[in-house]
Amino acid sequence: MVAAFVGSVGGHAPRVTSPAGRAPARGISTQRRPQVVMMAAGDKKRVLVIGGTRFSGLYLTKVLADAGHEVVLFNRGSKPVGDKSLMVPGETQAQFEARNKNTSVIVGDRTDAAQMTELLKGETFDAIFDNNGRELADSKPLIDLFNGKIEQYIYMSSAGVYAKSDIMPHLETDAVDLKSRHKGKLDTETFLKQSGMPYTAIRPTYIYGALNYNPLEQWFFERLAAGRPVPVPGHGQHLTGLGHVMDLAKAMSACLGNPKAIGKVYNIQDEQAITFDGMVKACATAMGLDPDAVEIVHYNPKEFDFGKKKAFPCRPVHFFTSPRNALSDLDWTVEYNIQAGLKDSYSNDFVHKQKAGKLKNDFSTDDMVLEKLMALK
Repeated sequence: MVAAFVGSVGGHAPRVTSPAGRAPARGISTQRRPQVVMMAAGDKKRVLVIGGTRFSGLYLTKVLADAGHEVVLFNRGSKPVGDKSLMVPGETQAQFEARNKNTSVIVGDRTDAAQMTELLKGETFDAIFDNNGRELADSKPLIDLFNGKIEQYIYMSSAGVYAKSDIMPHLETDAVDLKSRHKGKLDTETFLKQSGMPYTAIRPTYIYGALNYNPLEQWFFERLAAGRPVPVPGHGQHLTGLGHVMDLAKAMSACLGNPKAIGKVYNIQDEQAITFDGMVKACATAMGLDPDAVEIVHYNPKEFDFGKKKAFPCRPVHFFTSPRNALSDLDWTVEYNIQAGLKDSYSNDFVHKQKAGKLKNDFSTDDMVLEKLMALK
């Protein structure tokens, strides 16, 4: 089931390589809106992307470089510009080579604040995309170094900061959970607001799509490909929010140079939410299977001790947001609905992993559930 809701409710020393050819949320203080002179959104900019070689960062790099911006990555240099593994599914060799001409990398470790500061202190950028900061300590050195020197700091936060609510979808003004495992991201949002840095924070829900290193959709595909029953916690009607990685990348890029985005937080996900049972069926459809022929087994997760293993890839609660503010403020639309996004992930990622023998196929928690349910019959 899909529910619509939008609008309705070293070793080696660091080196630099050249281009390759409702009410305010609790815990968030309200500060004055930063004043900044913005370049026009269409102007080409020099941007720093922290990370940029895995999943969302990789797609973001492509979108920015394709738009003609000069993209400078800061990462550990494990994948140099031009590495074939950095091609996005569907990208041609010519397109890949063209965007690489707009991309370079500064090799360093963001967890080493002194090193990062030394490497970046002589650089000038129009904007920074902080794609992988998890704790305030990760981002504070960057914010301190470039405060007053850049037009915009675009920070990848998480919708996981919201407190549980009886009213859904989550809006950007909803209360936050100060004990969330994403507290570090919340702390960073707070610091950005207090610092006066012209910033934009992005709160995605579950990110999915080809090259996803988090086995979200893969969890469903593996069980369906093996012809197994799919264990779903609870009643199967919990609604969850998904957002395709390319839509996320384009939303982040659309923040760049947009005065409306300064000092704002944006939820990013699909325009609809989907139930857990609906996710099973949508994945089956993406695989070319009959969704009505799939066996779904419901169970009470409180009756099991799975240890450290993750028995299901989503929170067993309603968890989705409204992206209506992003849709209103940004030159952005959702291009991948859930079904199209799952088809992309299956065709451009899962089948290749399957052929290469790179699937985990760990069904041990499933077997625990199925054995207990069989014993009760």
